[in-house]
Parts: sequence; C-alpha cells; structure tokens
Amino acid sequence: MLVIKIGGAEGIHYDFIADDIAHFIARGERLVIVHGGSAATNQVAQALGHPPQFVTSVSGYTSRRTDRRTLEIFEMVYCGQMNKGWVERLQQRGVNAIGLSGLDGKLWQGTRKDAITILDERGRRRVLRDDYTGRVEQVNTALLQMLLDAGYTPVLTPPALSYQGEAINVDGDRAAAATAVALKAETLVLLSNVPGLLANFPDERSLIRQIAANRLDDFMTAAQDRMKKKVLGAGEAIAGGVRRVIFADGRVEQPIQRALAGEGTVIA
Repeated sequence: MLVIKIGGAEGIHYDFIADDIAHFIARGERLVIVHGGSAATNQVAQALGHPPQFVTSVSGYTSRRTDRRTLEIFEMVYCGQMNKGWVERLQQRGVNAIGLSGLDGKLWQGTRKDAITILDERGRRRVLRDDYTGRVEQVNTALLQMLLDAGYTPVLTPPALSYQGEAINVDGDRAAAATAVALKAETLVLLSNVPGLLANFPDERSLIRQIAANRLDDFMTAAQDRMKKKVLGAGEAIAGGVRRVIFADGRVEQPIQRALAGEGTVIA
C-alpha cells in the first residue's frame, strides 16, 4: 500500500505524476492519492477580491488564514477544480479514480481549534477565534478499504470535518500522514516542486538524501516554509508505523518510481 501526496505549489508536473500513478495501478498496486491546491487557491482568492492571508504560529509554522469566506474559496478550488481535475486526468489513463474530500462520508475528522495564537508582523502574539482550522484525528478506513476492494483509486483532498459537522482546513501533508498510518501503508511519498529536503534552501545541490527516522527532529532547522509541515507530517507517519517517508521531486518523469528507487530525501 502506497500513499502519495501531491503538492499544490507551482511547477509540479501533473501529467508526469498521473502517468506514474497509472503505471503502478496497471501493475496491480493499491494507491491512495492526497492532493493540494495552494497556488490555484491563491489565484482564485485574488481574483474574487479576497486575497490570501498567511499566519505564523508561535511554534514557527506558516498556514493559511481560514475565515469562512476563505474556506468557501478553498472548497471551490480543492474539492472542485483540483480534485475533479485529478480524477479526469487519471480516468484518461485508465485509472478508475474517485474523488472525495475529507468531508465526504466523514473521511477525515478532527477538532476545530477554538482559537489559534499567531505572531503578527512585529512579533507580538495575537489570538484568532474565527478561524476554521484543525488536524485530522480520525480516518474512515472502512470507506477507503471498501473503495480499494471495489477497484477504485481514492483521490482525497482537504477540508476535513469537525466533530460538530463543520468544514475545517487541515494541512494536506499531515492529513496524508494520518491516512498512511490508518491504512498501515508501508511508504508515504510527498511530491513537491523541490527534489527533497535541502540543507541550504533553495540550492538544490544541497539535497539531503538520507535521514534516520530517530534523527528527523535534528533536520527541522533545514526545513523552510512549507517544508516544515512536511517534516512534521513525516515524523507523525513514522511514529504511527509507516516504515518509510520520501520527499521527492514532482517535476520530473516517473517521480514515484524514482522516489521508491531512492531519489529524493528518504526517511527510514
């Protein structure tokens, strides 16, 4: 069982990834796909007059400020344009993909945060209470197994569902990690627009090729921006029993095959 997370940043080559997914499905492999859509969401939000805002937590993680209007735009892009775009792309290659958000069938559930504490531009702490964010705590594995057993390839995307029935924005990398743990996947591959974790971002020649699972925290300082959440998600996956996590390049041909052959940053 493989769980593949496809990032939503600019520069990722979706057709190369779809070709590779089709290759694995044709071989009889079971895959669960999780995708993002951050770049497209930023563009649509700007066009709709509600520009994206990003906040930094006191622990140093950057995330999207998600008020109710932002959540509606997020759903429009992630659940609509991006999710159905992936389903179409895979169906064209003979993959019987089915697209679902974390809302559908209580696929992903978690607690909506009552408030988040952020640092403003001057480094002062502020509390936001009208934010729709959370973290995946439960995965509906029965639904996923039913779909897999019936020959479907699930294509999943945030948002998730709070226990009160509200949509909540969750980090896609950590959602993919929770899914991999719940399905007892052997490997989680995180594809993005860089070749892996870079010691000196953005110098791609500084790629870190191997990280021992018990030393992952030592490499958090090398992670910049979105990569911090990927490292956090990788740690959660490993702690939950996933044997191997790979940060790999989503811009190249056969990206999944290359990742499994050892290209990128392998955490095990």
